[in-house]
Amino acid sequence: MNSAAETPRVQSRVMQIIKLGLPILIGQLGLIVVGFADTGMVGNYSTDALASASFVNNLFNVCIFACVGFTYGLTPIIGTLFGQNRKDAIGEMLRNGVLANMLFALCITAIMTAVYFNLHRLGQPEELLPLIRPYYLIYLAGVVPVALFNVFAQWAYAIKRTRLPMWIILASNIINIFGNWLLIFGNWGCPELGLTGAGLSTLAARIFCPAAIIAVMFLRRDYRPYSSAMVSSRITRRSLGVITRTSFPVAMQMTFESGSFTAAAVMAGWLGAVSLAAFQIVIIIGTLGFCVYYSVAAAVSVLVSNAAGTNDRVEMRRYAFAGYKVLLMLAAIASCFFIFRGPGIIHIFTHDPAVESLALSLILPLVIYQFCDATQINFANALRGTSNVMPMLWIAFVSYVIIGLPATYLLGFPLAMGTFGIILSFSVSLFIAAAMFFFYFMRTTRKPDNGKRAVQNC
Repeated sequence: MNSAAETPRVQSRVMQIIKLGLPILIGQLGLIVVGFADTGMVGNYSTDALASASFVNNLFNVCIFACVGFTYGLTPIIGTLFGQNRKDAIGEMLRNGVLANMLFALCITAIMTAVYFNLHRLGQPEELLPLIRPYYLIYLAGVVPVALFNVFAQWAYAIKRTRLPMWIILASNIINIFGNWLLIFGNWGCPELGLTGAGLSTLAARIFCPAAIIAVMFLRRDYRPYSSAMVSSRITRRSLGVITRTSFPVAMQMTFESGSFTAAAVMAGWLGAVSLAAFQIVIIIGTLGFCVYYSVAAAVSVLVSNAAGTNDRVEMRRYAFAGYKVLLMLAAIASCFFIFRGPGIIHIFTHDPAVESLALSLILPLVIYQFCDATQINFANALRGTSNVMPMLWIAFVSYVIIGLPATYLLGFPLAMGTFGIILSFSVSLFIAAAMFFFYFMRTTRKPDNGKRAVQNC
């Protein structure tokens, strides 16, 4: 096929990715706005509150990403079934997915409860513990609602209804920011709760999300085939097994990845409250890039899974590379944004000269890892779309635990690069992960039975 004939098809794939990814991106940008608002409001309340929020947020990133990652296992399964127009099977998978994910979220909650009783052993500044403890417990209560919402969000993404989660996320953001304004500073006669108030408003927003998406699913007529099938279907060991086999490796991949960032936050805390506060600001800014990349990559995963439903391996590759072109462009834009607008954003979060100065010095390592991050997100999600997810577990373990954690410690402490070295180490683990995800995606899409795997298991 000549390139002139292929060009319109490439443009069509890019437009499909943008059409699916744009609502996800808007929702993710809404989350970024909330993250910015949380960090800015808490940072302007006090440096200790900001440092405490940094520690808890990064610690919980592990369990939140694990729970969200477990829900991601539903996307290739439902996406493949959607490509075959099997709505009854989608309803069954959704019902079994709710049970599997609630059990997983409760296990994570139990683990984090045990961590709570050992917070004093994690080497954080002693004066921060009275702020950390109540905020931690409130955050803990939001784990199950986050998992429940994301089960239904993945269903919506997989059937190409990406606007539904977007509107719900945006509404929850309003609840969160307004709650912050009321409870952090004590406006309109509300108690001034500081960091605890920020936690309560976040919890309210997280409870709203699953309540809203479940209500919409059962009340809207066009979703009735899915809701009816979900109610009438049964919990089966076979369906739970399919979901668990697909979900667990993705959950572990995201656990290892987020865990490396959490370990980095803990190490930043060893350097003091200023280091921890600056680390949190840069991570929040970096989340802007991650969420933008994730939005496109999530669309890639859906379209790859749809192509897998018809066993079209060539089309699976084409969607993956079309998404990668978009991501490389976005990584370049994000890098320029961080360089030229980063100083202004940092000033929003803190007026502490020491924190601001250190955060400014971290812009360079933040920019360095953007292209590695975009690459690993694209091909991790493309691989997830094929349902061949088992390699994701060991790839993440090697990249983020075996290589990433020692690199973080080595650059931060023996090489005396401090917080700069901690952020710089992310480039090492992300590069290794990106290369291996790419290799396994290319290898998987050469297998003749690739597109049938999820369907056969269903």
